[in-house]
Amino acid sequence: MKKGLLIFTFASISLIGLCQKPNTLIKPGEVWPDNEGNHINAHGGGIINYKGTWYWFGESRLPRTEKDRTNYGVGCYSSKDLINWKNEGLALRVINDTASLLQPGCVIERPKVLFNKKTGKFVMWFHHELKGQGYKAAMTGVAVSDYVTGPYKYIRSLRPNAGIWPVNFTEEQKNASVKDGDLKSWTEEWKQAVRDGLFVRRDFAGGQMARDMNLFVDRDGKAWHIHSAEENMTLHFSELTDDYLDFTGKYYRVLPGDSNEAPALFFARGKYFMFTSGTTGWRPNPCRLATADKLAGEWKAVGNPCRGTEEENKVTFGSQSTFVLQPAGKKNIFIFMADRWTPQNLADSRHIWLPIEWENGLPMIKWHNELDIKMLK
Repeated sequence: MKKGLLIFTFASISLIGLCQKPNTLIKPGEVWPDNEGNHINAHGGGIINYKGTWYWFGESRLPRTEKDRTNYGVGCYSSKDLINWKNEGLALRVINDTASLLQPGCVIERPKVLFNKKTGKFVMWFHHELKGQGYKAAMTGVAVSDYVTGPYKYIRSLRPNAGIWPVNFTEEQKNASVKDGDLKSWTEEWKQAVRDGLFVRRDFAGGQMARDMNLFVDRDGKAWHIHSAEENMTLHFSELTDDYLDFTGKYYRVLPGDSNEAPALFFARGKYFMFTSGTTGWRPNPCRLATADKLAGEWKAVGNPCRGTEEENKVTFGSQSTFVLQPAGKKNIFIFMADRWTPQNLADSRHIWLPIEWENGLPMIKWHNELDIKMLK
């Protein structure tokens, strides 16, 4: 009897499995459970595809109830379908050593990973703030691994491009005499001084600030580190070396003085596009769209890409951009990835994935209660 019952049970499970339709829906703003039933703890992150599997890297934040204050870093999840994600653990974790810059208490934000075909290594860059310094350090960190899921070996943190001027910086800007502290902040005169390179000159010797960041591989194979610099007033596009582990010293100022962070880039329809946000901390603000014909060319701001209610447009549907995902390798199919931050419990911050649609040749974003991945393939 017991043996027969067991066979019947397996048969029932098999029939149930055959009757169930595979889940293809993403529900923006809701809890997104991983294979262990826990909300995916990968915020401010990005996704790569390696050998047919997707890998999602993001900030693994300490839940409010977590007692172990050393158990955080960069989380990694894997998936075959972009819906069901397996928790691969911490790809990079803080180092419980007071001699390390990556010690518990430091801040790790917006991690991104690239696979380097020349070296066969996986390279991770992230925004790094030092323990006890708030957001003063404004550094970027790099780590490397032989395996996509890690563990990643922390190499160093730095401010990029020390002692080097931006490519698009004029002699007049290099030789300007206005210094930090000469002008009252946020006056029109001060804003013009920022556009003219006030903070570039201030940070010239020690390296430029690097806060919110992303990585982008251009069509020629060159990789770029995109980061908020100059007290978050200007974006810097900094070229990486061929092994992705350092900076070449070639970099450009983009949208100087416009206060952009959370950059997320993609190339489509013969142009480069970039989503950013304003600088309001954890509070959401209107999304911004900029476009250029060349990655290191002149970028033009073209307004708010959101198409919702007036209130939704003011807060980007309550979120902030982090990455643009091309899910199926098709030419013009992209997903806008963003975070709906929960400052009082960052581990519970929600993921906002919305399809990028088009209007008059420009990308735009509408709210969808459900996103069917199957329809995008």
